[in-house]
Amino acid sequence: MATVILVRHGRTSANASGTLAGRTPGVRLDDTGTEQARRTAERLAAVPLAAVVTSPLERCRQTAKIITGAHPAAPRTVSERGITECDYGEWQGRLLKDLAKEKLWSVVQTQPSAAAFPGGESLQAMQARSVAAVRRHDAAVEAEHGAGAVWVAVSHGDIIKSVLADALGMHLDLFQRIFVDPASVSIVRYTGARPYVLASNTHAGDLSWLAAPTAKRASRRKAAEDAPVGGGAGPSVRS
Repeated sequence: MATVILVRHGRTSANASGTLAGRTPGVRLDDTGTEQARRTAERLAAVPLAAVVTSPLERCRQTAKIITGAHPAAPRTVSERGITECDYGEWQGRLLKDLAKEKLWSVVQTQPSAAAFPGGESLQAMQARSVAAVRRHDAAVEAEHGAGAVWVAVSHGDIIKSVLADALGMHLDLFQRIFVDPASVSIVRYTGARPYVLASNTHAGDLSWLAAPTAKRASRRKAAEDAPVGGGAGPSVRS
C-alpha cells in the first residue's frame, strides 16, 4: 500500500488577483506562494519520499523543486500531464468575479458532473484522467519501492479536489464541498479494499508518522486493509 501526498502549488499572482489562470504559461509563485511552498517542504523533509510527480505547469514545477531541494534524499521528479490543470477553455485568463455572472457558473457549483468549459474539457474528463494518473503512479511506486512507500503529487486545486472526491467515494457533484488551499497537504492511501483519506487540506503538523514502517510492520499493515472498527489506535508516536 503506497501512500500519495497531494500538494497544491503555492499561491500565484493570478490566485491573488482572482484570475482563473488555467494553463496560461508563465504563471509563477508570488512571494507568499514561495514561502508557503518552503513551509510545506519543511514538513515533507521528515518523510522518506520515493518520488515526486508534478504537473508540467510552471507553478507546480517551482513548488516541486522547493520540495525536493529541501529534502535530504533529493527524490527524483517526473512530470505528468495527467495531473495538469483543468482545460478551462474560453474561461482561462478571466476574472472569477466576471465568470460568476455566466450561466455555466451555477452548473460548476451545483452539478459539476454536467459542466463542460467552452473550448475546454469537462470536469468529468478532468477527474477521470487525474484519478487514473494518480492511481497509475501509486501502483508503480508500490511495485518499485514496496508497501509503505510514500510519494508526492504536486498539482492544482480542482485536480486534487477531484482525486479526494474519488477516494472518499463522493459523486463529482459533491466535490465543491472540499477545500484545497495553496501549498496544502492532503494524503491518500490506496489499498486492495478501498482508498483511505488520511488528511485533507492541512497546513501544519508533523508528518514523520508517514515514514516507511519496518518490514514486519509493513506486512501487518498489508494484511489489515479493513477499516478499524471504533477508529483504531492511529499511527505510532515517533520519538
